[in-house]
Amino acid sequence: MRSTPGHYTFAVVTMSDKGARGEREDTSGAYLKETLSAEGYVCVDYLVIPDQVDVIVKSLVELVDKKGVDLIVTTGGTGVSPTDVTPEAMDRVFEKDIPGMAEAMRSASLAKTSRAMLSRGRVGIRKTSLIVNLPGSLKASRENLDVVLPVLEHALEKIKGETSDCGAVE
Repeated sequence: MRSTPGHYTFAVVTMSDKGARGEREDTSGAYLKETLSAEGYVCVDYLVIPDQVDVIVKSLVELVDKKGVDLIVTTGGTGVSPTDVTPEAMDRVFEKDIPGMAEAMRSASLAKTSRAMLSRGRVGIRKTSLIVNLPGSLKASRENLDVVLPVLEHALEKIKGETSDCGAVE
């Protein structure tokens, strides 16, 4: 499903071994779906998958390459546990990194907890899609989304080829 200007499509992908087995409720994914929909984005997919590199890569590549989803917001798998492999999967998904967005999320989180420095979430582009990795907890995903939400539409416009200058907006 392709978007029309101002009506960007999105998908939420939760990386959770327990969630994929039905052993844990996906509160962060549900929150992301609700919040982005309220902001005017159009939800076209929602997945809960195991935190496994091959599964993550296959799911995200399909969402971008086959479905043309504009924005993919992932939650989970960004920490330092042995099973946290979302950043490694992004090495096979991203064509370009957007480190400033990931740094902004970590910086804002660090003001609240020193554990934020353990987050390895990334933000990047594949084709004309923006992919944002958020932490798995509801609190952290909410806080991180709040940081990037004000720039998502502008980022999508630029990724899709909008040519106006990027003037500073406060």
